[in-house]
Amino acid sequence: MRPKKDSTQSPAAQGRLRIGPAGWSYPDWSGFVYPSRRAKNFHEATFLAQFFDTIEINTSFYQPIRPDHANAWIERVSANPSFLFTAKLWQRFTHEPSATAEDERSVRAGFDVLREAGKLGAVLLQFPFSFHKSPESSDHLSALLKRFADYPLVVELRHSSWQAQATLDLLREHNAGFCNIDQPVIGNSVTPSSQSTSPLGYVRFHGRRYDTWFSDDPKLPAHERYNYLYSLDELQPWVTRIQEVQQHTRDTYVVTNNHYQGKAVVNALQLLSILKGTKRKVPDELRQHYPQLEQIASEMPAAPTLFPLGSPVGKKSQGSTS
Repeated sequence: MRPKKDSTQSPAAQGRLRIGPAGWSYPDWSGFVYPSRRAKNFHEATFLAQFFDTIEINTSFYQPIRPDHANAWIERVSANPSFLFTAKLWQRFTHEPSATAEDERSVRAGFDVLREAGKLGAVLLQFPFSFHKSPESSDHLSALLKRFADYPLVVELRHSSWQAQATLDLLREHNAGFCNIDQPVIGNSVTPSSQSTSPLGYVRFHGRRYDTWFSDDPKLPAHERYNYLYSLDELQPWVTRIQEVQQHTRDTYVVTNNHYQGKAVVNALQLLSILKGTKRKVPDELRQHYPQLEQIASEMPAAPTLFPLGSPVGKKSQGSTS
């Protein structure tokens, strides 16, 4: 592996850092991240672009991005000139063996709109835990990296069989980034790392719900897998890892996927504050549910309340005449 750079390198010499959540369309974010009462022209991406310079598009994992949607999203974040999207590749390419040339054209139609507007920071190839390293799977990965080589690619591998020098060499050969992940480490799960294999650095936080991560209980709500709030003590080792990734990359993306009830936004704001050494603008609704954000808030709340909305007293006080 290549030698490490001097850890005393000045912040100015580090790669650019963008931190933000995975996705924006979550019903449970209403009243947590987003205002309960919204203006007629309210859009979630526009709102988040006030606080973050990136969002990972996750709908592209389930179906290709429609070009008209991509154009609309570009307009929605236009007030923040530093903003870049990242997007997940359609799972038909990473989880199924049946992707066709027409599937590729559909994927490219949306990605190309973002790229041509200068708003596509990275395309993430996310593979499942069941994708183990073998000659066949390595060939499949190589073929995908060649197929989409004209995009800025990053690869997320979740099985520990891929934590090997050969994997890093393969990604470097194709100029693709390595996605460092925080997840419940169960059995042969990939463990925390600070690798970089291209000018793109990438880190994703999935939460640490050991009890639900591999659950197949049909009665378990899907969001419970990502219902986890990192403590500052849990984030601190990742601050060091992110800084290490920055030392070796031009652009580093940090994406929080622990999305339930806005926990991803809380941790993204905390990471921004720590890594950039600044207070941050904080959504008013969110700070009422997560009072720990007061420590990093750069502004007073727009409408201070005596009790947090999430507290029993706060809930009783809303609209109550008793």
